Amino acid sequence: MSLQVELEQQRNVLIVRLRGELDHHTADVVRFKMEDAILRGRCDHVVLSLRDLHFMDSSGLGVILGRYKLVKSRGGKMVVCDVQTGVRRLFELSGLFKILSFYDTERLAVSSLEVVS
Repeated sequence: MSLQVELEQQRNVLIVRLRGELDHHTADVVRFKMEDAILRGRCDHVVLSLRDLHFMDSSGLGVILGRYKLVKSRGGKMVVCDVQTGVRRLFELSGLFKILSFYDTERLAVSSLEVVS
């Protein structure tokens, strides 16, 4: 299975929706698309929606951690939502639950950022 990356900007928030599998074959695509959108756009924060992400390996964790550091270095926040059970387990084992906030829905994730126009 491949990976689809959908990017949407709502005010100053970049919403990244991943569908499929985030692994060593697809990590570079996600890294490039997210960095390009963060650096070119007028977004301060990122919501990572993983409702349709069915598999992720350590390469995917690396991409997420790297984009988290980029967003944080620019004074923004990154939150994650709609995480599937298998992917959630990987977040737990990696310790990323300690630095990222997780929400059940995309709407809750966006509203947690107190987005301004």
